[in-house]
Amino acid sequence: MTLRIDISGLPSERLRFAASPLAELTAMLHVLAEPGHHPQFAAWAGGIRAGLRPELAERLREAEFLWRSSQADFLLPARPRPTLAEELDDVDRIDDATYVTAALVTTCGGNRVRFAAPSPLTDATARERALDLAQARGARQEAFAERLLADPAAVRARVRHTLEQCAEAFFDAAWTGAAVQLATDLRLKNDLLKRQGIGAALASVSGAVTLAPDGDCIIVDKLQDKSTAAHGTGVTFIPSVFGSPHLVVVHAPGWRPVVQYPVAEPSPSEPVSLETVTLRLEALAHPVRLRLLRTLARGPHTTGELAHAWELSLPEVSRHLAVLRRAGLLTARRHGRYVRHTLHLPDLTALGTDLLAAVLR
Repeated sequence: MTLRIDISGLPSERLRFAASPLAELTAMLHVLAEPGHHPQFAAWAGGIRAGLRPELAERLREAEFLWRSSQADFLLPARPRPTLAEELDDVDRIDDATYVTAALVTTCGGNRVRFAAPSPLTDATARERALDLAQARGARQEAFAERLLADPAAVRARVRHTLEQCAEAFFDAAWTGAAVQLATDLRLKNDLLKRQGIGAALASVSGAVTLAPDGDCIIVDKLQDKSTAAHGTGVTFIPSVFGSPHLVVVHAPGWRPVVQYPVAEPSPSEPVSLETVTLRLEALAHPVRLRLLRTLARGPHTTGELAHAWELSLPEVSRHLAVLRRAGLLTARRHGRYVRHTLHLPDLTALGTDLLAAVLR
């Protein structure tokens, strides 16, 4: 499953790498709302939550649907600015219908929900659907959606004020350190883009982001099948310190594509593709293959030895071993007349972590 961004005919200068204070604040808010996704920031999140004033903590709870399960598109600026205030000013310039639709997508259940014209602000049927979806998500979502549809200007002002309070409470201090890491990453990305082209720059973003062989499409390995186009707009890439391990993409119609990617650790491990994770899960789903792995966990074996141990035919064992090899769980090495199969235990051990990373990506 992939998300595809059509960049056919797009000059390389229309790909922009830039830091965004608002996007990083959104990543921090997601960490506070979903600390289980970010164990590396557990101590930071615990300290921030403990020090929040009760009023701000309640404000964050009432609006957390904008960044908890998925981020509202307007919180990931297509044209990043140097300061949070400037980016919030840009958000203020978005018309009510666009803002409300983007907010309802996250409030009503994430990126699976889309609201086509007419707007729920003006159409009773669309409004009823939005409220029904919000109600199914819980009482807080329903209350937020009701307030948003009844008085979008008041809710928008309150959300902005909440974000400004976050800046004073914790963001400004955290941004000082994060900005240094982001600036270092941006120098690398922009240098690669200038000297080696789009493919090299994308490869440095993440192993889950690649350029199609024909150069006309950016492919993002995500747990979804979606597509969008960057014609006439370009694509913005925003590095994030607090966003790891998520790879967030704005791809809704009418929005300039934006990719928020985690800044690499000093020794980053290459992300395992969703296809590889799927192959491994399918390989492990068969009881015969599990029996073979049980034997191989004790040491290398030949096909004949495995067939004898489990009273299977040689062709049947060979077929199952081929599936396990394609999934990258086995290696085969010839020793004289014999080929011995060896379990690749690190990949089997990492499957749980790889699966979680693929889902969270």
